[in-house]
Amino acid sequence: MIPAAFEYHAPASLDDATALLARLGDEAKILSGGQSLIPLMKLRLSSPSHVVDINGIPGLTYIREADGVLAIGALTRESELEESEIIRARYPLLHDTCKVIADPLVRNLATIGANDHPATMLALGAEVVARGRQGERKIPIASFFTGPFETVLRPGELLVEIRIPAPPPRSGGAYFKLERKVGDFATAAVAAQLTLRPDGAVEQAGIGLTNVGLMPIKAVHAEVSLLRKQLDDATIAQAAHLAAGASDPMADLRGSVAYKKDLVRVLTARALRKAAVRAATAPGRR
Repeated sequence: MIPAAFEYHAPASLDDATALLARLGDEAKILSGGQSLIPLMKLRLSSPSHVVDINGIPGLTYIREADGVLAIGALTRESELEESEIIRARYPLLHDTCKVIADPLVRNLATIGANDHPATMLALGAEVVARGRQGERKIPIASFFTGPFETVLRPGELLVEIRIPAPPPRSGGAYFKLERKVGDFATAAVAAQLTLRPDGAVEQAGIGLTNVGLMPIKAVHAEVSLLRKQLDDATIAQAAHLAAGASDPMADLRGSVAYKKDLVRVLTARALRKAAVRAATAPGRR
């Protein structure tokens, strides 16, 4: 299909972009990678009167680690994340995620806000940096999403950076996803991030769920169930059961509610096992 008519804007700076967004309000949508917005517009699920293309704004493409934080610019492409040595070596959960998004052509254009990342960021405890006319503010990822395609960004605000805490020693993560075919949205996916104590018990745990609710889901009860425990089969099975219970999928052509919940259970167990292996062999092991 062909999108409805819209007015195209290409601001050259962040100040220009935030001023434009503040003036246009809800009538405007931001274009970065376009891998989500353009299909929605073609299907007439979104028909903005204005499209604000931020790709010409300098300074929003970077991957850097400093002062205990991994900072990723809002225009960083999935392919850049996939090829980054920092991501490969120290953030395996993030690397798992970006390499299974669609196909190489899409990853060359798509930015870090793609469909799979919200659950991964929930598991990693990330925060979003937003820039508006009043300056910058930092937003914990757990409070960033408010509904389908809705966030706490204010009129005139723009996401400019995602910040991920650097992993402590003995940390590792994994992402498992099931899709009908390459490039399709996930039927379900699970992100898991673990930090282990020297004795192998779980010190920290993060679990995020993709496409099994109206928003990305942080499986808090499953996370808590892992703390201070050894990752034996019973502990993993309990956490996987709780993660499935936290999901709230809808039946569709990809499967029934019961099928999707059980898929969450299976994928959670797989992600936890792989994350545990990576954490036990991670750099900085004591």
